[in-house]
Order: sequence, then structure tokens, then C-alpha cells
Amino acid sequence: MNVVLNNPVLYVVDYPNLDAVEVIDKRRGLGALFRDEAAQRFRRELRDVASSATEMDDFEAWIAAYGSLMHQPAIYH
Repeated sequence: MNVVLNNPVLYVVDYPNLDAVEVIDKRRGLGALFRDEAAQRFRRELRDVASSATEMDDFEAWIAAYGSLMHQPAIYH
């Protein structure tokens, strides 16, 4: 388990042994677990947006496309 990103918009944890990525949209309190090809695509897109983002709005605009996939309530311990 590797925490990949923790900013005011997103919390992203990579599970390389499972080929999975857990994503939590902090603004909405919802998340999703992407596996296999979906996880690989998410990792690729995250690298791209992280390398080109100049403001937090860039992350917000990018993650909005994943909004309909994030339906699991985020529960903090």
C-alpha cells in the first residue's frame, strides 16, 4: 500500500500487489476502488495531471470526470 496523493481534493492509495487504486474525493466524501485496466488508466492520467497541474482547480476538473464512478461513502477512522 502506497499513499500516492493527499491534497485538499483527493486522497489516492495505490495497491500494486492487487493492481488496484483507491480514490477518495474529499470534497464529496465519496470514493472508488479501481482495478486492473481501470487502475492502470487512472495511474497514467494522475501522472499526467500531476506533471502539468498548476493549480488545485486542475485536479478538480480532472477528477470530475470520475464523479459518476465514485459512490462509496468515505469513512474515516
